[in-house]
Amino acid sequence: MPEPFGKTKAEKPLMLALGLGFVAGFLSARLEAQGWQVVGTRRSQHSDGAVIPLEEAAALVPRASAVLSSIPPGESGDPALLVLASALEENPVPWIGYLSTTGVYGDRGGRWAFEDDTPTPLSIEAKRRNEAERAWRAVGGQVFRLPGIYCPGRSTFDKLRAGTERRIDKPGQIFSRAHADDIAAALQASMARPNPGRIYNICDDEPAPTAEVTAFAAQLLGIAPPPLVPFAQADLSPMGRRFYAECKRVSNARAKAELGWRPRFPTYREGLTAILQAETSATS
Repeated sequence: MPEPFGKTKAEKPLMLALGLGFVAGFLSARLEAQGWQVVGTRRSQHSDGAVIPLEEAAALVPRASAVLSSIPPGESGDPALLVLASALEENPVPWIGYLSTTGVYGDRGGRWAFEDDTPTPLSIEAKRRNEAERAWRAVGGQVFRLPGIYCPGRSTFDKLRAGTERRIDKPGQIFSRAHADDIAAALQASMARPNPGRIYNICDDEPAPTAEVTAFAAQLLGIAPPPLVPFAQADLSPMGRRFYAECKRVSNARAKAELGWRPRFPTYREGLTAILQAETSATS
């Protein structure tokens, strides 16, 4: 990868990660291996020099080569922008990324969802994300709409082992998903091709029913999958019902065409197999 954004070799490029979660962690590992400095934020006080409270992030914006935000908006708006908007306007950053959700599309009745489609969010959380997208694009941000995210430590394996996984049977229901490392790879590809204001769907190639994914994971573990529970009898929480109220196939064609990105894990099968192999190697 070329030297980021014209930085000299003597000067470490800095990424400011607002909300150092799973995806930001995977991207941080990639960038640090290439000589970047990564500073993340979280709500608590300092634990070390690489993690700071959000309120202190604005002071680092003038030094930043990249800013990534994954903090969800609340009733009062996007908490990161409430702190950083002025600094971002006064100190243009070469690359700004905002992690949003494919939930902004709402229900598509199983049809494909594309970036230029008009968002029709159903939940209050998705409506707030849609508003936050507009705000981040206004300060030069690129928006990355993400589906269900999985990775080591955050996959159906964990729920199967804990005995808490359920297989809800709702015929015709499908979801898109993405491995966190594939998302990080897409973000890194975007950093090499900044396009302020652009929106990208980052997901795998094969939307699939959750029950199918769970059954495959159980097969890999060598255990029986949980029994199918008809949707009407599932007694889901309000959040669970909202989750199953939406059905869509999310297209990743734009990210492939414009960023030159291809998912390393094009389906849940490759992703889950790799996670289990990594877990097995770590314990052997």
